[in-house]
Amino acid sequence: MARIIAIANQKGGVGKTTTAVNLAAALARAPKRVLLVDLDSQGNATMGSGIDKRELEASSYDVLLQEADARNVIVRTPEGFDLLPGNIDLTAAEIQLMQIDGREQRLKAALDPLREDYDFILIDCPPALSLLTLNALTAADSVLVPMQCEYYALEGLSALIETIDALKARLNPGLEIEGVLRTMFDVRNNLANAVSGELTNHFGDQVFRTIVPRNVRVAEAPSHGQSIVGYDKASRGGVAYLGLAGEILRRQHERNKPPARPQFRHPENV
Repeated sequence: MARIIAIANQKGGVGKTTTAVNLAAALARAPKRVLLVDLDSQGNATMGSGIDKRELEASSYDVLLQEADARNVIVRTPEGFDLLPGNIDLTAAEIQLMQIDGREQRLKAALDPLREDYDFILIDCPPALSLLTLNALTAADSVLVPMQCEYYALEGLSALIETIDALKARLNPGLEIEGVLRTMFDVRNNLANAVSGELTNHFGDQVFRTIVPRNVRVAEAPSHGQSIVGYDKASRGGVAYLGLAGEILRRQHERNKPPARPQFRHPENV
């Protein structure tokens, strides 16, 4: 059964879409069955996956409004993972969903029947704590938080965690933090190193060991409709995202391990 991971941070420009596309491609190479859901009206995850958002007959907008079944909207990408694409229509979805009862549950209702078809379902969220993001957090098992190591990012992370805690109490008690991913990292930047240290001290093992560096190849890949894994997997960015996929797979393996059976000790040996 699929683990659903929402990739979220209300701050823009922190690498959410880059992480969503590259992680999907890296997991697909594992090989794992992966579905990427584009929930951002900019449709960048769709374009970065090699699918033209301007030529879609239907999108995640139609799925949220229950005008189409998700299975009929999903498309196969050139890099071996499936995509529930998104485009500008999602801007209207935000307004239309406001009038509907159970509006936060629409994505969950659409994705639950797909869980048996995939190992991982990744959701690329918009850069805001909007109704679309709430749909993603309600549907998800966990949240992966990409963030740059800068001062304002810490405040944004605190706000996101408060939102997650509130949502757990009301809509999704099982929601977990999958991990915090340090992106666009420059080791020469003293502030970045200081913030990275604070993150590790505060969140411990919830901070991924993988650090995504600033890398021009990562920035180039979307213009070719490819992930960094497909464009240049040997680059520093490619190696980082393959490493991130490895970490997530190891964590999933640990979760699925049966609990250790207690050792029986003969009374004579006690």
